[in-house]
Amino acid sequence: MAENDLDQELVRRVQQGDSTAFDALVRKYQHRILALIGRYIADWSECQDVAQDAFMRAYRALPNFRGDAQFYTWLHRIAVNTAKNHLVAQKRRPPGADIDVDDAEQFDSAIRLRDNDTPERELMRQQVEQLVLRVVEGLPAELKEAISLREVDGLSYDEIAEKMGCPIGTVRSRIFRARDAIDQELRPLLDAVPDSQERKH
Repeated sequence: MAENDLDQELVRRVQQGDSTAFDALVRKYQHRILALIGRYIADWSECQDVAQDAFMRAYRALPNFRGDAQFYTWLHRIAVNTAKNHLVAQKRRPPGADIDVDDAEQFDSAIRLRDNDTPERELMRQQVEQLVLRVVEGLPAELKEAISLREVDGLSYDEIAEKMGCPIGTVRSRIFRARDAIDQELRPLLDAVPDSQERKH
């Protein structure tokens, strides 16, 4: 089977609800995506986080993937956009200056909430933090441990794999699933931010 045909078959399986097919796509392309993001971001641990975000974004967008382009071409574009969004967020630019709000990940959204502190934004930031803590507390033990070691303790993926006694691919999968669960809960809250504050000027 040709590479693109294999990708299309895996995509079809993901769209039908087979999450293991997406794991196969991640394993196949994670090194290429990491190398791509490395052109934009020098720090290796940051690269890995941004790659995770790119794959999460791709996973959420897959239901709308029609196969007009090859899967890797589509994934490449998502990874580049995610890397650029990350850099924009790190530079603390005003919301909407360089990126479309719809393209921003939840972590970028949380950063934007901190950028323009008003009483309303401070309240929203506190609500986001409380919600994240609640979601993390409710995660299965292995997901909770993986995301806490990464986000709270700041360990590398290699260190987490060693600490949890599992392959690095399993660590990536657990952190991916934990972040996806957090995102699902955060989205309604972040979507409630008034349009006048978030609209592109």
